[in-house]
Amino acid sequence: MSPTPLSLLCALLLTLPLAILFTTNTDTTTTLLPPLVTTISPPPTLKKNVHAPRKVAFMFLTTGPLPLAPLWELYFNSTRRKNLYNIYIHADPSLRHDLIFNGVFTNRTIPSKPTRRHSPSLAAAHRRLLMHALLHDPLNYHFALLSPTCIPLHSFDFTYKTLAKSNKSFIEILENEPSAWGRWAARGEEVMLPEVEFKDFRIGSQFSILTRQHAMVAVNDTCLWSKFKLPCLLENIPRCYPEENYLPTLMSMVDKDGCVPATLTYVDWKGGFDGHPRMFARSEVGPDLIRTIRGWRPRYGNEEVNGSNSSMIVRRNDPFLFARKFGSNTLGALLDIAEDVILRD
Repeated sequence: MSPTPLSLLCALLLTLPLAILFTTNTDTTTTLLPPLVTTISPPPTLKKNVHAPRKVAFMFLTTGPLPLAPLWELYFNSTRRKNLYNIYIHADPSLRHDLIFNGVFTNRTIPSKPTRRHSPSLAAAHRRLLMHALLHDPLNYHFALLSPTCIPLHSFDFTYKTLAKSNKSFIEILENEPSAWGRWAARGEEVMLPEVEFKDFRIGSQFSILTRQHAMVAVNDTCLWSKFKLPCLLENIPRCYPEENYLPTLMSMVDKDGCVPATLTYVDWKGGFDGHPRMFARSEVGPDLIRTIRGWRPRYGNEEVNGSNSSMIVRRNDPFLFARKFGSNTLGALLDIAEDVILRD
């Protein structure tokens, strides 16, 4: 089947250099990026021809404070190599960021916009984080999205070594999911056409780890984003999850072979409610829980879930690096096992 003129145009747009960047100023409009304004200090200037290691960009998407910040503080301080990571925070702009983010999170917020569920704003915030991380440090190579309820499952050094071995993105890409049609048609039955046909529509966790190349694809894209940024019809709001559809669809269409179709952020959907995974209780937090989660392996695309003998899982043995959801009431229990369990590999 030969490519259509529209698909060729989309492919051309996705190869534009990073200098041609776009960001969302509202949930439904796209405008040329204004001059970068951020509280984040610029990285040290690199000397020409000096080899420098790749970095991991940790991107926290939150509406308020980070309740598990003390655990993450231990995580980032557990490594001697402070030059291997950067931290970025997208938070509600109405908050006093200087009062709620301190320690390693001081001055790590980017210019942000309000976000709300069942709207394009969460996907737009992810794109905004990617854009600022790309511009801020040319050595950022892996871009991990995290929520305020995420915890690390291993030390930073383990996480870095795991990602450094891969030149692929880790992003869950699922097809033929039962809810796919309702999500695809949430803006109207033909609104996604012709850019996104139903056969190309994908679903996946919003918590991905993208390579720099794929991050550039995401922030340069105007073709698919022109559809996913549209609001859903009022009667279809419960089916509206752009943050779980946009990037899985984009990456599947652009470079599926360059992706490991799995998320490295563990969640427990048993007992989940209203589209949210289960929140772990304080009484559950302990060494056994961390070791049990470490023992699981991701679901790879439409292969069977954890523990199957499918060929994809036999070929790959990727560990979960993060887990959610953990509330603020679990912080004390998590800190109690941080040094002896979570940060010890």
